[in-house]
Amino acid sequence: MKAVSFVYDCDMISVLERDKWLAALRPGGMRELFEHLPNTLFFVKDSQRRLMAGNQAFVERCGYASDAEMIGHVDKEIFSEELATKYGTDDREVIRTGNSLIGMVELFPNQLGDPEWYITDKVPLYTAAGELAGLCGTVRSYEGAREALQPYLDLVPVIDYLKEHYRGNVSIPAMAQLAGVSVRVLQRRFQETLKTTPREFIMKLRIHAACERLNGTQDNMTEIALDVGFYDHSVFSRQFSRLMGISPSAYRRRSKAR
Repeated sequence: MKAVSFVYDCDMISVLERDKWLAALRPGGMRELFEHLPNTLFFVKDSQRRLMAGNQAFVERCGYASDAEMIGHVDKEIFSEELATKYGTDDREVIRTGNSLIGMVELFPNQLGDPEWYITDKVPLYTAAGELAGLCGTVRSYEGAREALQPYLDLVPVIDYLKEHYRGNVSIPAMAQLAGVSVRVLQRRFQETLKTTPREFIMKLRIHAACERLNGTQDNMTEIALDVGFYDHSVFSRQFSRLMGISPSAYRRRSKAR
């Protein structure tokens, strides 16, 4: 992740500096992505650990209406002394070493201002010239992250089963029984969580396995088609082209060329 370089005016934030940070993270770029991630706060700090940007959720959590109001403030002006000290120690470590700090479970104020467990990631930011300009990070609700993952975790037994048996004639009712739900509920969960149907998921597993064979072996197309679960070469070729946008033979030629 690259940032433009800036000129600092002692401890004061100049209008020019503020506008450059805002322009570098303007809506429509990286910044907008974080506006749409659930349960995720995003922030940017300069090399002096001053807040320079954040998504709206982070800005409001800090007590501001916009990041333009937040720019230039430091943690000790916003958070309790204990929390600000912890955040400052981590920030200095990232800036001093240039190393990221990933997956830290730490306390952060919730919407009511009470400390709650969150997962924090911090990574260094560099200028186009390769100089360290600051850091950026995310703060994710520990409970929110677990809640967001739960639909996927509920499907893990079924997905593990399919990875082992996708070559055969997989029974959807058997999959539903494995998940402990009805066929209708299983199909709805696949659609809501993976944006596909169980049958289509099986098809993608077969095509993925075929891609590995096309890349790593000289096996002929019919042999690959039968081994990954298709009845014949023509069905395999048609499904492969539908999902990959290219025929199996063309995919193999392209892979060899690379």
